[in-house]
Amino acid sequence: MDKGRILLAVTAFHPQHWHELLSADRTVVSEPDGPTDPSITYAVVWKQRPNLLSRLPNLRAIFSIGAGVDHIFADRTIPDVPIVKIVADNLTQHMTEYVVWRVLDHHRQGSLLRAQQNKKTWRDPPQRPANDISVGIMGLGTLGKAAATALLSLGFHVNGWSRREKTLAGVSTFAGEAELIPFLNATDILVVLLPLTPATTGVINYGLLKELRRRNGLGGAVLINAGRGRLQKDADIVRTLDDGTLKEASLDVFEVEPLPRTSPLWNHPKVFVTPHAAATSDPNHLVPIMLKQMDAFERGEPLQNVVDREAGY
Repeated sequence: MDKGRILLAVTAFHPQHWHELLSADRTVVSEPDGPTDPSITYAVVWKQRPNLLSRLPNLRAIFSIGAGVDHIFADRTIPDVPIVKIVADNLTQHMTEYVVWRVLDHHRQGSLLRAQQNKKTWRDPPQRPANDISVGIMGLGTLGKAAATALLSLGFHVNGWSRREKTLAGVSTFAGEAELIPFLNATDILVVLLPLTPATTGVINYGLLKELRRRNGLGGAVLINAGRGRLQKDADIVRTLDDGTLKEASLDVFEVEPLPRTSPLWNHPKVFVTPHAAATSDPNHLVPIMLKQMDAFERGEPLQNVVDREAGY
């Protein structure tokens, strides 16, 4: 089978290294030769230009550079070919590190200790054991399961919520709308790792956050969002922090990115901000996975980690 060419269509960052690594095995272009270029067989994309892929007659599959695929579905003209999301040990490890880091920082009262350091205050705050704290993970895909396993190993009680019923050893699992509030009521630290779909857009809002449990050694409920920015309502998070519904928040993603300089989240004393860096896509690890998938597909093997278009992830 003719390998054809790969269309590398990315915005928001420089694609040079991706291009170099993909080019080691295949011909790569950044623009098709016209809207119906017959030589393009695969597209590797991040926030591709609308209509770019719609008329390519020999396109076999679309690969997302990131773990999310909502940026692909933002283009309503996407052709009916398989969309492959990236699942890689490197990406999973980065996300697990971020979740464990932020959970431990909130659990061990990092913000209080940093404030004491600034004031040169020597005071040992009370500390409850990890097994008195329930961490709830919204989204039990590859990333959510890995984070849950790591938190269990540290002694935390872990709850998990997903759209469909799932099981994971040691985790108290909840599923569907009917079990969302019971999940929240049993959760002290909420970790959001959901995909962005029409159904999940804006789900992290005031109504949801007020259902979190607040009887714990943390002094209040905590939010950690390392999923997608448009899952949350930034203004609602500020409101919950100001009125005490939330004690603290760690936010890696935001409704608008980069986070506008005028956003109150930048300087809010109860917020820890990172620049969508919880799990950065590393081409050194991800490109070989993509190329291996393409080779296997051309041998007649099925693609792995194909997006369910109906579910949106």
